[in-house]
Amino acid sequence: GFCGLATPPEGGAKTNVDKLKDRLVLFSANSSPSCMELANRIAERLGVELGKTEVYQDSNGETRIQIQESVRGKDVYIIQTISPDVNRCLMELCVMAYGCVTACARSVCGVLPYLPYSKQCKMRKRGSIVCKLIASLMCRAGLTHLITVDLHQKEIQGFFNIPVDNLRASPFLLQYIQEEIPDYHNAVIVAKSPSSAKRAQSLAERLRVSIAVIHGDAETDLLDGRHSPPTVRTTGGLPELPFCIPKEKHPITVVGDVAGRIAIIVDDIIDDAVGFVAAAEMLRERGAGPIIAMATHAILSADAPRILQESAISQVVVTNTIPHSSQKLQCCKIKTVDVSLILSEAVRRIHCGESMSCLFHNIGADD
Repeated sequence: GFCGLATPPEGGAKTNVDKLKDRLVLFSANSSPSCMELANRIAERLGVELGKTEVYQDSNGETRIQIQESVRGKDVYIIQTISPDVNRCLMELCVMAYGCVTACARSVCGVLPYLPYSKQCKMRKRGSIVCKLIASLMCRAGLTHLITVDLHQKEIQGFFNIPVDNLRASPFLLQYIQEEIPDYHNAVIVAKSPSSAKRAQSLAERLRVSIAVIHGDAETDLLDGRHSPPTVRTTGGLPELPFCIPKEKHPITVVGDVAGRIAIIVDDIIDDAVGFVAAAEMLRERGAGPIIAMATHAILSADAPRILQESAISQVVVTNTIPHSSQKLQCCKIKTVDVSLILSEAVRRIHCGESMSCLFHNIGADD
């Protein structure tokens, strides 16, 4: 039964469980088959059917949503997985949320396994913090709650003025390592940059294995702040401003012993895969093997599947937070871990008013 309770006998009065079940409506904000897959898995685990909607693009490119059942007084959960057309997916979510609000839904919760624009969460030169704009847009569209998985930075939760549950995919990835990599005790968890060292350390401590960090930066620094005041020093009677000393670029090196060991490169996102492939080449030169790439979100943009297929990486382990069936056709190394269980359990607990703490069992502030 729903919420773990038994269904009443036929002809009996409705229990609170049935009333709760009657009040839950589950929608998918995208009608493409690849995006519907996760929504169908969540609905199946909850024992409910997906609500009837029609999502389409007009000939002029505008997004239209038709909600084909009553949501008055209901608790609506909108599942939206991100396709390559990110902006269209965002509009689908916001238009559907706003449609539910205007149709008098009691609450509207967004289930967004991957939050788009999450990499743009810091100020760069004269740019903007786009992730804050996206958060404001979702809140103004009518979302009252957000469920997501492995935010790029945990502080992004502060951009929203609604509750945000940032679930973790690490238990599923750890389970995959323990079940599918027989000699994982001989593995080393590799952070491909110092910024992902905390994630690598968290996995290494749970698996009781060592950690290695690839240190040094081949890419140019993304400068913070603005180019003001001008670089020309003018005193004009004022004290001379001190300027920051430029960083010295160290050659890229691997900190830690990787020779003769299984190397598991971890991060939260695989996008263009260039960083993963460069890290794999460096590890291979130092005698590591086999080399496994592991991440929560498989964006796999541009030529990433082909680059991974031709690289030294033997496996690419990702979750199904983002549909990637077309990329799997181009790269046979991609293995998918299903996280629909934790998303469906989060929906169930929120809807039934239960505590969410068990979903964060043994997860520390830095995980």
